[in-house]
Amino acid sequence: MAEIILRDLWKFYDDVEAVRGINLDIAHNEFIALVGPSGCGKTTTLRMIAGLEDITAGIIEVGDRIINDVPPKDRDIAMVFQNYALYPHMSVYQNMSFGLKLRKTPKDEIERRVRAAADILNIGELLERRPKQLSGGQRQRVAMGRAIVRDPQVFLFDEPLSNLDAKLRVQMRTEIKKIHQRVKTTVVYVTHDQVEAMTLADRIVVMNEGIIEQVGTPEEMYDAPQTLFVASFIGSPSMNFLPCQVEAENGGLAIRLTDNLSFAAPPDRGDRYSPYIGKPMLFGIRPEHISDKRPHTEPTHLDFTSDVVVLEPMGIDTMVFINVGETEITTRSRPRAVSQVGEPMDFTIDMAHMHLIDPESEKVV
Repeated sequence: MAEIILRDLWKFYDDVEAVRGINLDIAHNEFIALVGPSGCGKTTTLRMIAGLEDITAGIIEVGDRIINDVPPKDRDIAMVFQNYALYPHMSVYQNMSFGLKLRKTPKDEIERRVRAAADILNIGELLERRPKQLSGGQRQRVAMGRAIVRDPQVFLFDEPLSNLDAKLRVQMRTEIKKIHQRVKTTVVYVTHDQVEAMTLADRIVVMNEGIIEQVGTPEEMYDAPQTLFVASFIGSPSMNFLPCQVEAENGGLAIRLTDNLSFAAPPDRGDRYSPYIGKPMLFGIRPEHISDKRPHTEPTHLDFTSDVVVLEPMGIDTMVFINVGETEITTRSRPRAVSQVGEPMDFTIDMAHMHLIDPESEKVV
């Protein structure tokens, strides 16, 4: 079993706290994505698991074994780097088999493992080529193959797709997911791309300034962010945020956005929102939950009108930018239902998907 347990893990670089007391349990065969902006501590955490960075304090346990002081080569962990790190003078076969030769693996076992990994990655016809004869996607497959042949307990990926163009990144995301389904191994995957994390991972770990902001499934991260940072980071386009106040209205609560615009809060959130009546708050709503006006019967679907500021046609839908008070927000509508720039347009907002955020604590209420 290859569970990974991180307990009170810290990493200092002189006076800089790169990782600040994080705790995380990763299950056997789970695909975990560490995601966050540059400098958040995700790559440092990965390198500590790999043994490439010393631990300032805390414990790392892999498969019932504390590995704090275990050399990287003895951790039974394989790492796939951003820059491929292939030997240019070696063939694909030699690159994939090199680590096994260092471990004095029998030749027939090396042959079996390399051929099996090449079949999984669809690079069997490339085994005699050298890296300079390969495309970026093919090189990344070779780097993954070099890790697969080791048959490790844990795979670590450090932003492996960031050097690829956008179309190839999408293709390789699919390939990595297929490979994980076939090669059942615990995976820790670092990326700054939240779309990558959402599409690949069983669970996502959102990091910010050296701490873990939230851990959950992609659905939990999207539907129920716990902090302002997670709400703003997860989702593309990102969530809209507007200053607001909670008011008592007609036996319920309303969210006031401007002097002329307020919406009834979802009835089931009265107990959660009533302590914040009259306090400056933030209202969060994703663009897809504000659309062109459509027939509806749900009590949380409410209508309003605003002038169109900018249109961004996206094919299947159109992003419509409007102003609410002094804040520009993004909405998502059907292409044929949008008005022209400068003209009024009717919208429907789904308040069941709203988020109320305390700007002082930056916690979602």
